[in-house]
Amino acid sequence: MAFVTPLTLAGEHVTLEPLDMSHAAGLSEAVLDGALWKLWYTSIPAPEGMKAEIERRLSLQAAGSMMPFAVRRNDSGALCGMTTYMHIDGVHKRVEIGSTWYAQSAQRTPINTEAKLMLLTHAFEQLQCIAVEFRTHWMNHQSRNAIARLGAKQDGVLRNHQRMPDGSFRDTVVFSIIESEWPTIKRHLLHKLGR
Repeated sequence: MAFVTPLTLAGEHVTLEPLDMSHAAGLSEAVLDGALWKLWYTSIPAPEGMKAEIERRLSLQAAGSMMPFAVRRNDSGALCGMTTYMHIDGVHKRVEIGSTWYAQSAQRTPINTEAKLMLLTHAFEQLQCIAVEFRTHWMNHQSRNAIARLGAKQDGVLRNHQRMPDGSFRDTVVFSIIESEWPTIKRHLLHKLGR
């Protein structure tokens, strides 16, 4: 159960806290920064849907398939987003880092880089993962570019992979980092953070 055992990951810029219902108000406020739920190619909850989204993620954690986090800025102490380990495969030691969103003011700051560094370090060095995946909508160019900047490699595109809430089909771009690549990726992320 190590994959879904709640833990806190703390860095210089950001702290990842085990998600719980006490985060609802702060996350509802954070999602207003950029009106993120209006992006048609994402599935980010509107402020009034935040409690239901937290409940959904916690039920997936209880089922053993997700480990959700609330993302807190260290400079102000404000919540600025959510991220998860998801599609957990404890047998084959694989996870996806996904269902991530950040308030607009947290985007293009060290927050995402450091959050990914902490999640990847825990996945490869404590959970002994053989691979970590990232997935995003084909049309989410900002997310695709951010994943590539981490050093992940594109594995392929799952065409008509999912139906979106508006009825359109999502082509999902799949990226991954494998165990043998992790030392180089880690050095790259530490360099980006100036460490």
